[in-house]
Parts: sequence; C-alpha cells; structure tokens
Amino acid sequence: MTDPNTPPSDAPDAVELAAKLREAHQRMLDQIGKVIVGQSDVIDELLIALFCQGHAVLVGVPGLAKTLLVSTIARTLSLQFSRIQFTPDLMPSDITGTEVIEENKSTGQRELRFVKGPVFANVLLADEINRTPPKTQAALLEAMQEHQVTASGIKHHLPQPFFVLATQNPIEQEGTYPLPEAQLDRFMFQIKVGYPAEEEELDIVRRTTARIKVDVDSVLNAEQVMEIQRIVRDVPVADHVIRYALRLVRATRIHETGTRPEFVTRYLQWGAGPRASQYLILGAKARAILDGRNHVEPSDIKAVAHPVLRHRLIPNFNAEADGVDADQVIDRLLESIDPDTTDSQTRKQLDQVMR
Repeated sequence: MTDPNTPPSDAPDAVELAAKLREAHQRMLDQIGKVIVGQSDVIDELLIALFCQGHAVLVGVPGLAKTLLVSTIARTLSLQFSRIQFTPDLMPSDITGTEVIEENKSTGQRELRFVKGPVFANVLLADEINRTPPKTQAALLEAMQEHQVTASGIKHHLPQPFFVLATQNPIEQEGTYPLPEAQLDRFMFQIKVGYPAEEEELDIVRRTTARIKVDVDSVLNAEQVMEIQRIVRDVPVADHVIRYALRLVRATRIHETGTRPEFVTRYLQWGAGPRASQYLILGAKARAILDGRNHVEPSDIKAVAHPVLRHRLIPNFNAEADGVDADQVIDRLLESIDPDTTDSQTRKQLDQVMR
C-alpha cells in the first residue's frame, strides 16, 4: 500500500526545490538592492510574509523609503501595485470601490455598475493606516481575510496573490486612530524599519542626489509566487518545533492557568492568541525554504518571533513605568524557554520527519 504522504515519483526533489528557491531569493535581493540600500532584515521579513500569504505593518519614521521598498518588491515579483494615502476624510468606498448609475446604450435603461477601488491589486500599500477613522480601517478586514469585496450583496474577488502592507508613523500620534487589537491580529508581521547605518546613509545620499536611473528586473511572476506559497505549506515541521512555538505563545497569556515566567505576569496586560502560533510556524517554514533548507529548526522560530509577537502583546502600566516594551519581553521569553526541552516520543517523530 502506498503511503499517501509520499510524493509521486515525478515530483521534484525537495532539496533541489529548496536550492532553486534560494537562488530565486538571492536574485530578488540583488534586484531590490539596486534601489534599496541596507534594510536586509526588513526585506527578508517582508518576503517571508508575502510567501506565507500574510499581511504586514511597517512601523518607522518618515523618510525611510518604506513606500519605495514595497513598490520595488512588487516590481521584482511582477505584481500589480496600488497605494492608498489614508486621511481622516477617507471613506470605505474610496478603498473598495463604489456603484455608479450608467445608461445602457443598447437598451436605453439605467443600471448600476461597480467601479473597482484601489484595493483590487496584488500589493496594496495602506500608507499611514492609523490616520483614518475605524470605519474606513474596517473596510480592509474582508479584503484581508476573505480576499474579496462585497457590494450590494455581490462578491467581487480580488486578484491573486493579494497582500496588504500598511505603514505607521510611531512619532506623531495626535489625531490618529490606533488599529484595534482584532485588526492588528490579522497582520502576520509588525516590522520595525530603523535608521540606516552611517555608510548606508552615505550611499543613499550619493545615489539620490545624482542623475542615476535604475532598472529593476522581474524575477518571479504571480503564478510562481502562488507556487512558492504552496511549497511553503508543504515544508515538514517536527512536533518538538511546533511545541516550542506553542510554549512561547502560551507563556504570554496571563489569564490562562499554568506556569509562566514571572516577568510576563508583571509586564503584560494581554498575550497572543492562536494566530501567533500559526504565523510562527508559517514564518519559520518560509525562512527555512528561503535559506535553502527543506525542514524547520527552532532557530527559524526565534528569527520570526519578534515580528509575529510584538503587536500581539499588550504591555501594562508596570511595563510603561519600567520602560519595558514588547520586544524586551520577547527577548526574555526567548532566553527563558529552552527549545531543546522535549520528550523522547517527540524526538522519534522528529527522526521520522527528517528521514
């Protein structure tokens, strides 16, 4: 009897497939590097989110090329790019689209026609998403979760693949509408975009103040991106790695019974939900496959822990008083929870997966 988990004989070898994806990943980095200087961690986290069918929030001060980075990635993937500047007067229909009355020239009758909004793209940049009221922010929820827009009871499917990449300015918060936790939880990653190093900033100034035109070549197309998304979900994960991700997430929940580190109870008001566990595993799978490996290691979980967890942990007053933020709590979690703690049965399952 044939094992249903055994791939067909004509299926590409997993190691060979991982090597090809690693090569494509490197070619993408080379093309993005023609336009973007530095920000290697930010680029890797964005690509991981894209290949996991996840959305991301980029947090950084103005002038760090967040918009340019997103549009450049869309060009390297041959994806349709759309940008929305969120403002206090933006309406939901400005995002999703609206119905207009149009006269049918053949019959002379008037009928409604749906005019698609900017959300109908492969990569949607929601610029300064916290500057628009909750009603307009909520217009993205159905698009992000269901990949569709409903107007007058009719569902309009979005082009595939579809990603929402939102930006936020962490400095000026006056007159903003912070995203509610339920909507933040739908973003796979919160990515911090920091200042460039001195040599990187020197290169940026040199490039942007000269008459230099850079052409970015396409490395992949939409069909290949969706194929990578399917490959990512096929990457095997041993139970002890999944349990490590669960231990990290469950240790943040102060309202659940069970043991947890003392600093979690002291500094957190609320912890992460099941989506965090799912995204830790998915992100680790994508990181492994982009690194040329066909299996997930605990180091992959650690690498994606900060972008997955930082917007799902709500610090309390004690944390604010002591100057402790979510990233510092995550650092201490990674130090206190040992990924090698596992039982013999899980080790046997790991050995079976790796064979």
